Amino acid sequence: MTATLSDAELERHFERTIERDQRLEPRDWVPEGYRKTVVRQIAQHAHSEIIGMQPEGAWITRAPSLRRKAILLAKVQDEAGHGLYLYSAAETLGADRADLTDKLISGRQKYSSIFNYPTLTFADVGVIGWLVDGAAICNQVPLCRSSYGPYARAMIRICKEESFHQRQGYELLMTMMRGTEAQRRMVQEATDRWWWPSLMMFGPPDADSPNTEQSMTWKVKRHTNDELRQRFVDMSVPQAEALGVSLPDPDLKWNADRGHYDFGPIDWDEFKNVLRGNGPCNAERIAHRRRAQEDGAWVREAAAAHAAKQAALKGRAA
Repeated sequence: MTATLSDAELERHFERTIERDQRLEPRDWVPEGYRKTVVRQIAQHAHSEIIGMQPEGAWITRAPSLRRKAILLAKVQDEAGHGLYLYSAAETLGADRADLTDKLISGRQKYSSIFNYPTLTFADVGVIGWLVDGAAICNQVPLCRSSYGPYARAMIRICKEESFHQRQGYELLMTMMRGTEAQRRMVQEATDRWWWPSLMMFGPPDADSPNTEQSMTWKVKRHTNDELRQRFVDMSVPQAEALGVSLPDPDLKWNADRGHYDFGPIDWDEFKNVLRGNGPCNAERIAHRRRAQEDGAWVREAAAAHAAKQAALKGRAA
């Protein structure tokens, strides 16, 4: 007969697991607050991967060559896979994938603000690979050590693929920068458009972030928003110099005392406005996702019916 642990003993076991820097697994007891925090973070991440297919997916039919089309198709497919890994990780905490999708398309759950901006030229595809995926890598590599096991393991493959996406984007930009003056201008204009939204990707400043402190305590996150943002800036400046573009920040300069680049103020009013649903593409992104959910209903119903039929046949055979 197995002894039942008291609530206090379960709590202590949870805290010791965190203190020892060990992983929590689906079989482990966790406080409801931890469960909600991890589900919220994983869901927001999964939604971002799925919505993030749209800005670049719009260029698949307009890619300038068969090679670029194939690269873009593969990347968009990867993003779909990332979303599926993450929804699966959320399900291990008792979340329901259909419920998470409903919360997304009804506006009750968020996704990354960066995906509410338009891709105006094909150079935007390259800059998304360089800056947006670069910011994602800064944010996500530490999540490979997240305290929740299924989330951490999903991030290992996701980060490897995101790293490849960044290289693809940077290679596209290098090719364009070796091209015509019009192509070089296109890359610079795309960089100007995406730089500040990429800095906003890391979330609000630490002082205004309601979830960071608790997520750090539980080791769901390993670094604060501002720490990750600084790391991204320090990484991006030499890459921009090698590429031959300028970053649109007159305050950007090396600070020898800090050992980091200083950068100008971020327009947090714009960030908040986009999060409230008033960005350039918020309505379009959600409408597209809602339409896809509705159009795919028959596929999900057919799959469920087939699974039920197979289960019944197996039951009769037994």
